[in-house]
Order: sequence, then C-alpha cells, then structure tokens
Amino acid sequence: MRGLSLIIIILVAILSAYEQGAAYPQNEGGGAGGVPKNLQAQAAEGDAEAQNSLGALYAEGKGVPKDYVQARQWYEKAAAQGHALAQNNLAELYFAGLGVQQDYVRAYMWVNIAAVHLKGEERKQAEANRDDVAQRMTPAQVTEAKRLSKECLTKKFKGC
Repeated sequence: MRGLSLIIIILVAILSAYEQGAAYPQNEGGGAGGVPKNLQAQAAEGDAEAQNSLGALYAEGKGVPKDYVQARQWYEKAAAQGHALAQNNLAELYFAGLGVQQDYVRAYMWVNIAAVHLKGEERKQAEANRDDVAQRMTPAQVTEAKRLSKECLTKKFKGC
C-alpha cells in the first residue's frame, strides 16, 4: 500500500499544487517559502480545497520545508469539512506515522470515511487502501475503526 498510495498522494499533491497555482496566483513575493499568498489566505479563511492543497505542499516540501505536522494540521481542517481527499491524505499520515504516531485504527477510520465520498477510481483505491490497513489490524481494531467511522460520519466529522 505504501508504494502505490504514496504515488497517489504525490500525484494528488502535484495536481493540487498545479491547480492551486492557477486558481490562487502568487502575489508579488509570494507567501511563506513561495506558497501563493492567496492559497494561504484561502486556507486560513477555511477553504477546504486550499487547506488540502496547503497540506499537500507541506507533505511534499513543495515551496515550503517538508513538515508532516503542518501537513496533518491542514489536512485535519479540510477533513473536518468533509473533504474526501484530505481525509484520504490524513489516513496516509496515520498509516505511515508521518507527523503523528502511527495508528492503524485512525488510518482505517479516515480512509473508510474518504471511500464513502470518493467516486470511481479514487474510491476503488481508497477501498483497497482500507483493506490493506485492515490486514495489519486485529479484528478488535477493525471493529473499533468501523465504530469510529460511523460515529465520525454521524457527527459530520467534528471531533474526529
């Protein structure tokens, strides 16, 4: 999962950064480390797409120093608003223990939630990732992750 999923995250990060560069043109001088100021402003104002994109930039070290803690914080903000790719990206951080303590239960929870909202190939990949995580878990952990997923969906991602 790590190899394929990391490739997917990298592709999503590159595409998101490219798209955000067009959607959020860099102001004179740019933002911190070359991140477009408009992207930072949109993320700070609560734009989930901008938050996910900023998280991807931190995860990959594109225009900013690589910082998984910052990536996690931006992904969490977007995920709490129901952004499925941010939820999937957050699952990857928990799976690999990047910016957080490795936690298969949280990884399963977030990728399971993402799979509910994704479509087509992205959904199939999220489901495959979820199944891969499940193979590394005990039955009790899978049960707990499913319970947390349901609870998080019921609470509309608040406090997850």
